[in-house]
Amino acid sequence: MAEIRIVDSPDGYQGAGFFATSSKNVIALARSYSLFPLPFATSCCGIEFMATMGSHYDVARFGAEIPRFSPRQADLLLVMGTISKKMAPVLKQVYIQMVEPRWVVAVGACASSGGIFDTYSVLQGIDRIIPVDVYVPGCPPRPEQILEGIMQVQDIVQNESLRRRNTPEYDTLLASYGIQ
Repeated sequence: MAEIRIVDSPDGYQGAGFFATSSKNVIALARSYSLFPLPFATSCCGIEFMATMGSHYDVARFGAEIPRFSPRQADLLLVMGTISKKMAPVLKQVYIQMVEPRWVVAVGACASSGGIFDTYSVLQGIDRIIPVDVYVPGCPPRPEQILEGIMQVQDIVQNESLRRRNTPEYDTLLASYGIQ
């Protein structure tokens, strides 16, 4: 969480005081509460995501209110459901088209590990083709678990360096997935 301190007023200043923090902390706080999710739903986990977006769970309070349906307008990719090997290049292309910084959440057992579909045609986890930041377990996961995954992404956003995505290590990670 961003460190914000309340300090005493300087000499000669009348008022209730002011906050003192760094611009890095303010930017991290703002970025973490302005996520633009892109749902990539292929099966039953997508239904749970729809419930999460409803008024009962109110994902808007976490800053992920408006789902985007264009990768160029999104920074949070939520992959929900079974990904076939024929669908894998499409998912990878969607990831490449997203703007930096971008985060990925694998929602459900199928996106995380292939789930019960241990067959020749199903990708055994999306982390074989794109880097994943948060895994949400379940078959399908409850809306509360999806919210917890979004909150974990918020923690990542708040605690990572603003330049982490522009490092040689990050470029090496992307290159290991075949992404330039």
